[in-house]
Amino acid sequence: MKVEKMSRPNEGIKCVVNTCHYYMNGDHCAAKMIQVEPRNAHDTNETGCATFIPEAQA
Repeated sequence: MKVEKMSRPNEGIKCVVNTCHYYMNGDHCAAKMIQVEPRNAHDTNETGCATFIPEAQA
């Protein structure tokens, strides 16, 4: 899922995955929107950011 990368952080979203295309210094996310999956997750371990794109593939 590729979304627009903003030039500023998306306030309220903390991301520490520094290998992501949308990562900004200070553990910020620059994706205009994010998608977290799957729908029927029961705990944190079952969820993941579907917006993630490795920096090398962007």
